[in-house]
Amino acid sequence: MKKLEINTTLTVYDSVSELSKEQKELMIKAVNIRSKAYAPYSKFKVGVALELENGEVVLGTNQENAVFPSGMCAERVAINQAGTLYPGVKILNLFVSAASDNFAVLTPTPPCGGCRQAIFEYEENQNQPIAIYFMGETGKVVKADSVKDLLPLTFGKATLNLI
Repeated sequence: MKKLEINTTLTVYDSVSELSKEQKELMIKAVNIRSKAYAPYSKFKVGVALELENGEVVLGTNQENAVFPSGMCAERVAINQAGTLYPGVKILNLFVSAASDNFAVLTPTPPCGGCRQAIFEYEENQNQPIAIYFMGETGKVVKADSVKDLLPLTFGKATLNLI
């Protein structure tokens, strides 16, 4: 038997004010767009701003559906929109902000497992990591340099023997 140790390094900012001007603007876009989320069931609203290599910013919000789990997370809404509108353009950064109508979200909220897998697919296809910045309503912002920092054991083309 052998034990495998996996280490992850994340950067934690005390607040949005510690981000660069450009990063702060993108996080503010994620914060502002989350109010447009359609979340009548969970009351948990997520906003995303994706920064693309061509300078475009694509926004997304979670979209729930009474037929669970037919809804879509904000991260996948934005990624799918970017893939549709700007096929082949690399995603550089992903900014996520979450809030709830029922309680204060004070803990940085990372992408869910399904979104991590979708982000990994894009990282793998563009052969370049995507920096992920995430926060709650206010407070700390966490940065992962790649989705692999949040999903260290990946399932992709190599797993399916497609490379």
